[in-house]
Amino acid sequence: MASIELAWLKTFADAAETLNFRKTSERLLMSQPSVTVHIRLLEENLGAALFQRNKNRVSLTEEGKLFKGEAEKLLRQLEQSVESVHSFAQGYRRKWVLAISPLMAETVLPYLLKSFTKQHPDLELVIRVEESEKIEALVETGEVSAGISAIQPVSRGLHSEVVYKDELVFVVPRDAYDDESGPVISGGGMLQSHYLFTHHHPAFWSELLIKLRLKIPGLRTMKVTQAHIAKRFIQEGLGVSFLPRSMVRRELMEGRLLEVPFEMFSLPTAATYFISKDMGDLEKEFLERIQTVYFS
Repeated sequence: MASIELAWLKTFADAAETLNFRKTSERLLMSQPSVTVHIRLLEENLGAALFQRNKNRVSLTEEGKLFKGEAEKLLRQLEQSVESVHSFAQGYRRKWVLAISPLMAETVLPYLLKSFTKQHPDLELVIRVEESEKIEALVETGEVSAGISAIQPVSRGLHSEVVYKDELVFVVPRDAYDDESGPVISGGGMLQSHYLFTHHHPAFWSELLIKLRLKIPGLRTMKVTQAHIAKRFIQEGLGVSFLPRSMVRRELMEGRLLEVPFEMFSLPTAATYFISKDMGDLEKEFLERIQTVYFS
């Protein structure tokens, strides 16, 4: 039996996904006859048909379905091995994968990473920006080393700690007046005259919307699921929203957004959680650095 070539595996894996040899040839930048040759050589080497051909359509045989998973596993292992060599050549001796919510990426993280990586030059830090709803499962399965989420985990097998609690502020477009000469801005009036951007935080919107609709009949809302987009829309005068203070601190200081007192009812707080399976020295240091940066 001849050895299986890497190119054959790559061609098969792509063709097993597309079920279209022409599309595979375009994606892999090769001719369609070459795709056919790779598949034929692989089938001959394995002694099994991987595709069933019906006129111009192809589908995976049972053997093909089985080998699809094996081929993908082999290609992942090869990719990981190559990445490990590259990391070692760059001086990295440890790897730490951190999943963060988009909300965290908007606050103190860039400043924090600069000091943390400088303190640990041998640590390869991988940042995965994931929605908070997914972070707990990623930590639990070991796909990431730790996570920073806007949702408190429910699994008893995980360690979680509140990084900080953030007050919500009512944020509106910067008006044409300065703070002293401009007219008094009413929170209720702004909500009646503007769209309210919602659902850019996974925790507090359901409760908050119930209270707002009781106070403001006819409230007009628009779902904007990314906080940085909501901020941009507010700056452009398209609407208003409630955002954690840490997310808009810079924009408020620089005068790009305006905070309006909200007195209809008490606003909830938005908590951020650090999640890990274990709290080793690296996890403890990272958590302490976040809290130091945020509360300083």
